Amino acid sequence: MNQYIIAVSILELDNNKLYNFSFVFNGNGEIIGSHRKIHLFDIDIARKITFKESETLSAGNQITVIDTEFCKTGIAIGYNIRFPELLRIMKIKGAELIVIPDAFNMTTGPAHWKTLIRARAIDNQIYVAAASPASNEELSYVAYGNSMVTDPWGEVLARAGQNEEIIYANIDLSKVREVRDELPVLKNRCEDIYSIKEVITY
Repeated sequence: MNQYIIAVSILELDNNKLYNFSFVFNGNGEIIGSHRKIHLFDIDIARKITFKESETLSAGNQITVIDTEFCKTGIAIGYNIRFPELLRIMKIKGAELIVIPDAFNMTTGPAHWKTLIRARAIDNQIYVAAASPASNEELSYVAYGNSMVTDPWGEVLARAGQNEEIIYANIDLSKVREVRDELPVLKNRCEDIYSIKEVITY
């Protein structure tokens, strides 16, 4: 069976450190990759929400791109969608799809969720699939829901609501090549400039 399962937010204890961990399984049930959440969710939004993952979890230090027969797929977790450098490296390493299991809350979700997913897709000319738990107001942490798939042009192909729901989207890799040919962002990067540490300010 040509299907893959990304299992996420599994707590892993390693050398007395706890990680937010993700496994990737192929159609034979074999583990073909794993990922530890890199950027931890430490925020303090006045009078709305405070959350400190670093009080419990440790940060991973490896970027994950899985090679499948369909395409190369980057894996990131949650808060990491806010760090464009991370997803750009995945693109440079060949990713055409990035999967981001996430759980934005009811403060950051309505404000930033859709915009960030579309922005990362447009920035990197990739498909982005962001999966979220459904909203459950009986829990101490209420997720925003709204799982979403966006294409390399930033078009939303599928979007869930806040309740439990399965969504589907077709991933057409020719769209990746088409957008990258029309807007050659990767080719037009000025890497020699980016590497200069001294910045002139006026």
